[in-house]
Amino acid sequence: MSLRFGTDGVRGLAGVELSPELLVALGRAAARTLSAGSERPVFLVGRDTRLSGPMVQASLSAGLSAEGADVIDLGVIPTPGVAAIAASKGLPAAVVSASHNPFQDNGVKLLSAGGRKLTDAEEEKVEAVLAELTRGDSGASPSASRDPGSLSGERIGRLWSEPEARDWYCETVVAALEGRKLGGIRVVLDCANGAATTTAERILSSAGAHVVEVLAAAPNGVNINAACGSTDPSSLAAAVRRHGADAGMALDGDADRVIAIDSAGAVVDGDRLLALFASDLKARGRLAGDTLVVTVMSNLGLRRAMAQAGIRVHETPVGDRYVLEALDANGWSLGGEQSGHIIFRDLATTGDGVLSGLMLMDLIVRAGKPLSELADTSMVRLPQVIRNVTVAGGSGAALVASATVSAAVQRETEDLGSDGRVLLRPSGTEPLVRVMVEAPTEDAAAAAAERLAAAVASASRQLED
Repeated sequence: MSLRFGTDGVRGLAGVELSPELLVALGRAAARTLSAGSERPVFLVGRDTRLSGPMVQASLSAGLSAEGADVIDLGVIPTPGVAAIAASKGLPAAVVSASHNPFQDNGVKLLSAGGRKLTDAEEEKVEAVLAELTRGDSGASPSASRDPGSLSGERIGRLWSEPEARDWYCETVVAALEGRKLGGIRVVLDCANGAATTTAERILSSAGAHVVEVLAAAPNGVNINAACGSTDPSSLAAAVRRHGADAGMALDGDADRVIAIDSAGAVVDGDRLLALFASDLKARGRLAGDTLVVTVMSNLGLRRAMAQAGIRVHETPVGDRYVLEALDANGWSLGGEQSGHIIFRDLATTGDGVLSGLMLMDLIVRAGKPLSELADTSMVRLPQVIRNVTVAGGSGAALVASATVSAAVQRETEDLGSDGRVLLRPSGTEPLVRVMVEAPTEDAAAAAAERLAAAVASASRQLED
């Protein structure tokens, strides 16, 4: 048994697909791959609030230690916090989290020295070493445990905690305001019962915001992302209206994404946030290359709005690491995803939900206008409908490329012309094909999405037969 990287690290059902034995092997593979040449390597490890988090973290750390790596336990901390600390220390790191997934799932995100997610080539190296360590094993106990090269005595890695590193991260995020204060802007915060419970309120309050209520801030191991956070901001919207707050911020389990809520309770998604940030940075001469990096999922309305603003849009595959690669390769400063992963490259090496929320509150204060007005004028969103089609594991790419599905996509694309867009893609983390259609009306988008979803489901049944 082995693990393969998806669009955001490795994920699976904790205790089953992510067994302790396999996690030990993953830790050993990470140590061998990401710290090659280091006489006494050091890794940072942080996690979110899932019930399985301590087990996954302990198993992974045991594997790192078995390869002679010292491990610094950062405790419960957002993914961007681990990335920021890794960048400041020049150390590789691991984050134990399954982001927005339910609590039963967990995962491991590996970061190279400097706080960046691994490249495809680096992931392939880790996978190859992991496969070698577990070769010939059924998953019960990796062959790595019988490796004659195992270390002992003083060569075994040590483990210690550095809780003060989280304090440093919070101070660094606040410093991004360059001394400005938020003037008491009234904010409701939804921490998704996740990692942001240790940092978000503190950061906003330190920056001068009035946090009138904090929702989903009592993690118990099983309530992470449950009817809360960026995937379900309905309670946040109600709280914003109830308090008459200026805005709401909904984070996900590991706090690397944010969705905003305006004073009327309307959702402001990642596309609108990107439109606001890009226009603001351009006006201040801080949008490098006058370019915004987005993924294929970003709404056609965002592309049209940016064209009108004189901002070029560069498109990447889905996944914030691809956004980051484009930013770094071209020296650009802003990019992100519709889901709320937003990267301010001058400030961070990964998406940071709290940082993005802080930048939004700062923009609102500087503009002197309500978020609803700013969001409404940022772009005209085309109706977008997404259908998730469950397919046999690993068959998504083949289905999308099949003749039947390709023909259906071509028909819908020709019918929409320049007034809409069609996108089918296999999920990188689940056995799904995601069908996305944008069209001039909601009904037209929904009808086309249903036809395409039916084509994918039919092709999937034929493949299984």
